[in-house]
Amino acid sequence: MENNQGNKNYIEKAEQFLVHTYNRYPIVLDHGEGVYLYDRNGEKYLDFAAGIAVCSLGYSHEGYKNALKEQAEKLLHVSNLFYTAPTADAAEKLKKASGMDRVFFTNSGTEAIEGALKAARKYAYTKQSGRFEFVAMNHSFHGRSMGAVSVTGTESYRTPFEPLVSGVRFARYNDLESVKAQITDKTCAIILETLQGEGGIYPAEPIFLEGLRKICDEQDILLIFDEIQCGMGRTGSMFAWQDYEVKPDLMCMAKAIGNGVPVGAFAMTEKVAEYSLKPGDHGTTYGGNPFVCAAVSKVLDIFEEEKIVEHVKEITPYLEGKLEELVEEFETVKERRGKGLMQGLVLERPVGEVISNAQKEGLLVISAGGNVLRMVPPLIIEKEHVDEMIEKLKKALAA
Repeated sequence: MENNQGNKNYIEKAEQFLVHTYNRYPIVLDHGEGVYLYDRNGEKYLDFAAGIAVCSLGYSHEGYKNALKEQAEKLLHVSNLFYTAPTADAAEKLKKASGMDRVFFTNSGTEAIEGALKAARKYAYTKQSGRFEFVAMNHSFHGRSMGAVSVTGTESYRTPFEPLVSGVRFARYNDLESVKAQITDKTCAIILETLQGEGGIYPAEPIFLEGLRKICDEQDILLIFDEIQCGMGRTGSMFAWQDYEVKPDLMCMAKAIGNGVPVGAFAMTEKVAEYSLKPGDHGTTYGGNPFVCAAVSKVLDIFEEEKIVEHVKEITPYLEGKLEELVEEFETVKERRGKGLMQGLVLERPVGEVISNAQKEGLLVISAGGNVLRMVPPLIIEKEHVDEMIEKLKKALAA
């Protein structure tokens, strides 16, 4: 176990040699067990961030670890010029879980967005529709590459990198008339998060998604759902759209599908596959390699074996009830919003201050949308962990 000076040395080393693109918290994490993380001093933290909704199975899951070790001893990478069993197995399982027809593996959620945008434009090109524009949502977040940031609806993310990809119009989330006002005869796709995360934890309203599906069906516009953060069991369905029964034409996923290894995917219906990407249109050197696909395959097996989605449905009412008690108890906590184990508390005080206080109490939470305290814990939390979180958060809010 290292002393505080040891932790300080690692922080100083990171600040000296890494590009300064993150505002990191002053904690040097070392290992995890279940829903807890430990720093290099052995300090214990209850984790309600899960690597920003990534580590849904928590830490050090034995079956998951063994699957990675087994694959690492066999094969890590061969490129997509060859077939591998883990990639085929993962694609089959992800197709079944997602309700889509075809899967393309990427290295990240941002790359999944890029692929979906290209697929939508290729679909329009193949059909010779002359369409190329996208309608995206205000306050959305889809990633930081040039294409992904172009459809991200927060001006501060876009402005430093302009000119961006052209042909993007922004509408108000959950406002169907606003979307209709942005659609033109050049619109090829509408893209949105099924539950907005970075923008402040806003679930979609059923009537909004139903209206979008109707518009897209009538005008042969593709509907793209970004479920990178809200998918994979987090809202109480395997993917959030399944709870609304509004199926997209393209869906992006990442984060929890690999439980920590760098993997994402975009999936499409057979109709989109028929008219969009063909050999040579899109590719990736590392995407879908046997190592990450072994992880995806095992994660999907564990979700089924341990009934993870059912557990989220069971624990959600208890978490929501406890968070509502905080709204009643603290004047600075104005509202709870969210779905499943993707919850936010709207605060009337600096969120960073509460996050810092929580860390001192041994609790890890993060922010969203500037004034929202975001909780996206591992999906394996129990009531006892909710109680512990509430106890620690009360102290953080009272400080």
